[in-house]
Amino acid sequence: MSTLRNNMIQQMELKGFSPLTIKVYIFHLLQLSKHFNTSPDLLSVEQIRTYLHQTVAEKKCSRSWMNQMVSALKILYCDVLRRQWDPLDLPRAPREKKLPVILSRDEVSRIIQVTENIKHRAVLMLTYSAGLRLHEVKSLKLSDIDSARMMVRVVQSKGDKDRYTILSPLALKMLREYWNRYRPGVWLFETRPGKAMADRTAQLIFKHSLQKAGIKKAASFHTLRHSFATHLMEQGVSLPIIQQLLGHSSLKTTSGYLHVQQYSVDAVKVRPLLFRFNPVGHGICSSSCSHCRRSVLFIWRAVQACAQIAGATT
Repeated sequence: MSTLRNNMIQQMELKGFSPLTIKVYIFHLLQLSKHFNTSPDLLSVEQIRTYLHQTVAEKKCSRSWMNQMVSALKILYCDVLRRQWDPLDLPRAPREKKLPVILSRDEVSRIIQVTENIKHRAVLMLTYSAGLRLHEVKSLKLSDIDSARMMVRVVQSKGDKDRYTILSPLALKMLREYWNRYRPGVWLFETRPGKAMADRTAQLIFKHSLQKAGIKKAASFHTLRHSFATHLMEQGVSLPIIQQLLGHSSLKTTSGYLHVQQYSVDAVKVRPLLFRFNPVGHGICSSSCSHCRRSVLFIWRAVQACAQIAGATT
């Protein structure tokens, strides 16, 4: 399968697929090849359907796994082998609608408080207070921290998009303390000089602090990002602004946090006033716009509240 694999990797690279996506798709095809002990291009549609059914039914693989496999096969058959593709032969499973696990403000504060290592605390504080993905925080360089504008520059994130998100004063204070002690070179968080922090390292940092804080929720490193968005929403920040901070392409993705935010009687009473200042569908457009000036002031107050959670022990 080496020639076929190389051709597929080349095709995906030409189409601009991320290295992670390429790795996942090749892995799926290798598993298929090992199962039948033959090259995937020699398999019939019925053989592939049987494999997918057995894997989902017996191994209880997720719908996401199945859709990844179908996507990998479609690239192989259509782009590499130039064969006809019938979606009815290998249908995609409907996406599962699951709500994310959310940490309360107190739980976030406890997680950071029990993290004694300065580097580890800086990682967690910055991730939460800026709403970063794991890949984004590990890929940050020193030059991405704009202390003059209090912004964090995220370069070529999901969907090959750049964006700016917020930098809280308390997170900046912790980053300066971390830099004075560790003096990283190229990357903001390094495991050794010139080597960016690995995904597994960040995941273990969070898992250790979660257990040490005595929190039993099934939370992951990405839960910090979910919690950031939900806490901003609970503070009254409008969806379009949260969408911009998170880097979502669609407002529909951001609106998912509406289902997990915490409501109170007082919040429901105040909500109409917030919509008057921050109408849905109105983002930050110019400094002369009265809606945007109010939005910037409002989000800054909300961000300060989230920053106080992240920096409760500093």
